[in-house]
Amino acid sequence: MDLCAACREALPVSDHACTRCGLPLAYPAPFCGHCLRGPPPFEATWAALSYTSPVDGLIADFKFRARLPQGRLLGQLMADVLAPRVVMPDCLIPVPLHRHRLRERGFNQSLELARPLARRLNCALIHDAVIRIRATPPQYTLAATERRVNLRGAFRVAPGFEAGHVALVDDVMTTGSTLREIAAALKAHGVGRVDVWVLARAG
Repeated sequence: MDLCAACREALPVSDHACTRCGLPLAYPAPFCGHCLRGPPPFEATWAALSYTSPVDGLIADFKFRARLPQGRLLGQLMADVLAPRVVMPDCLIPVPLHRHRLRERGFNQSLELARPLARRLNCALIHDAVIRIRATPPQYTLAATERRVNLRGAFRVAPGFEAGHVALVDDVMTTGSTLREIAAALKAHGVGRVDVWVLARAG
């Protein structure tokens, strides 16, 4: 499966976004109001696309219908867009699934997206640096105010993991609660800088 040049050009991108959390903005500005009031525990967010049609449908097919060729296409697209823009980290860390969810789905969508990125950038990919130790309801089923509470204590950094600068890789960023929780755990573990790389950012 592949996309022609015209279809790639038609994919939705945000013209302006907060450099810290990636939130799409209506005008050029370095930060959104949320990050000015209380910055997240990561330093920068890079999003390849905006989470609107047809990207939302492509991701849903990949993630919930196990369309792995679509996942490879999206990972390669993510690599094409982000490779020239990002600051190179020491390693990439895909957002982990709990073992029960992984068994149910059969694959980790974030890991599938991270693989083409790691190859393209010749960057280490460490899939077990962060472990999801507590199963939680899916974030998309919860209101924004419930998402942070849902994830408290859900992640642990693997003993012995060391890095000065890492990039977290995920498919979609909405409120950013999952990525905040993981970034905070990494910072508490001694990681100096955490960036976020996502396929799509919701507005």
